[in-house]
Amino acid sequence: MRKTILKYLKPTTSKKITTPIPEVWSGAYNSWEDAEKKCSGYNENSILEKCKDALLKVKNNEAVYERDSFLFDKIEYSWPLLAGLEKVSIENNNTLKVLDFGGSLGSTYFQNRSFLGNINLTWGIVEQLHFVECGKEYFESEELKFYGSMREALNNFKPNVVILSSVIQYLKEPYVWLEKINNLEIDYIIIDRTALVDLDRDILTVQNVPKEIYEASYPSWFLLEEKILEKLKNYSLISDFDGTIETKILLNNSINAYWKGYILKKK
Repeated sequence: MRKTILKYLKPTTSKKITTPIPEVWSGAYNSWEDAEKKCSGYNENSILEKCKDALLKVKNNEAVYERDSFLFDKIEYSWPLLAGLEKVSIENNNTLKVLDFGGSLGSTYFQNRSFLGNINLTWGIVEQLHFVECGKEYFESEELKFYGSMREALNNFKPNVVILSSVIQYLKEPYVWLEKINNLEIDYIIIDRTALVDLDRDILTVQNVPKEIYEASYPSWFLLEEKILEKLKNYSLISDFDGTIETKILLNNSINAYWKGYILKKK
């Protein structure tokens, strides 16, 4: 196993860096199991508690915006994602039924709800069971629902769009999940904040969350754009766009990595 491929993050611009950027992604692992051995994982109660406490402040109008448990004083919109949602609602007589896969406790819902006006909205989140239990207790409403599996969600409502926002790279088998989603009878897929690599193979790393957010680490892929779109062959690409975090970084000072999003429509 080859380790320490990603010692520092550096922008790909020519701007001089005077201070090293703290290590976030580290290692290049041959298997998910090898990477997991170096991680604390997603099941740490501290992650759920920090997400819950932060999002409750947003729900109760004590804060403006939350992402990954971190509070902001200004909403950072993903305008292409929002435009995609509005496009879906227009094509469906002002009705929007969202399947938010890996949507935490509703970050994307609370981020965009004020822009969706009087749309007839159903927002279903598929998450890990401990997030689902917390979501049902603190955040569920007539619009916002939580489900422990894709099957459970689809048994309760018929989505017209799937959102995959900063989730694909954290799945053990991302391409297997994309194939499953490709075969669903859902009109649109919107992918956002997805980590890609400019290489001929995927890179599996460990992501170390900065301590000011919460203390955790978990496996994280940098994936191939061509392979993602290939797995979604039942969909046509309507638009692609830069991700809402750093557009490009260098892995190991040599490998281009970047974030992108896509809007796709069923053929």
